[in-house]
This record gives sequence, C-alpha cells and structure tokens, in this order.
Amino acid sequence: MKVLLHTCCAPCLIYPLERLKAQGYEVEGFFYNPNIHPFNEYKNRKQAVIDYSRIAQVNVVYPEYEPAEFFQAVNSKEKNPGRCRLCWQLRLEKTAQLAKERKFDLFSTTLLVSPYQDQGVIKNTGSDISAQEGVNFYYEDFRPGFRKAHEEARIQGIYCQNYCGCIYSEIERCRQSARP
Repeated sequence: MKVLLHTCCAPCLIYPLERLKAQGYEVEGFFYNPNIHPFNEYKNRKQAVIDYSRIAQVNVVYPEYEPAEFFQAVNSKEKNPGRCRLCWQLRLEKTAQLAKERKFDLFSTTLLVSPYQDQGVIKNTGSDISAQEGVNFYYEDFRPGFRKAHEEARIQGIYCQNYCGCIYSEIERCRQSARP
C-alpha cells in the first residue's frame, strides 16, 4: 500500500517514515508548508528534507512555496488555536488531493509525531478530509519516537528548527524568550 506523507520538516520525518516502512508501506513525502516564514527558514527546512530524503531513500514532492495560501487560510484568525487548526486543514487537504490524484491508498502527516501539536484535532481533521476527498487517512500516534528522532537529527547534523514555522508562532516564541 502506498502512503503520501505530508512532511513538515526533516527531524519529524525520521520516526514516521521508519514506522511506516517497517509495516511494509511504500512511502512518498510531500513537503507542502506555506506556513513557514521567513523564506530563509523555509529554504533551510526544505534543504534538510532534501538531504535527509537522500539518506532515507524516500522520494519527496516539493510544490512551489506559496505563503499567500497560508495567510488567506488564517486571515482574521491569527490567534491560537484557530490558526493552527486552519493551517493543519490547509496542508492536509492539499496532501489528500495529491494522494487522490496520484492514486495513493492513504495519506498521513509527520505532524502526528510532535508533542506540541494537538493530536485529536489533527486526527479529526484528517478523518474529515478523508471523507471529503475519498482517500483514507492513516492515523498513528507517532509521538513515542519524537525525542529519539530529534536526537538522531542533531547527531546527523540535520537542521532542527525552534518554532512551528509560521510568523505567529515565531512571534510567540520571541515574546516568551524575552520574558524575565
């Protein structure tokens, strides 16, 4: 069975890819992240995925960087949790659409590895999109592999970011680090 795996970053790709391959799935990545800001951050994350995908021998699709898609999706809903839900929905819809177009059996996301993301909302969003697009959503709680994968990424010198990716999460991170 073929799985199209939405890929947010290289460190988060490590464990889900390992798990899916171990279960016999044929996996292809989809690096669709119009939320990542600024452009240099996007380039760093994309390059890390390119480098890791060569090591892991997995094909990854890289559509054009279109940050306007993210801003349109979250317009007037910049506060959390609204914007995150909309961002996940945007990225999972594009993943499901590509999976359907390319006749994948399933789609999933590396967002399911992060302890910082809302598993329940992502699972429900994926299930709703599955029904809407007619391609099955693969859900697995990949969080048990998060720490090990990120440690492996650091050891291998793979770029590890320190915020979700969008400008709003970066602002929140900067405000928190500026507090005494």
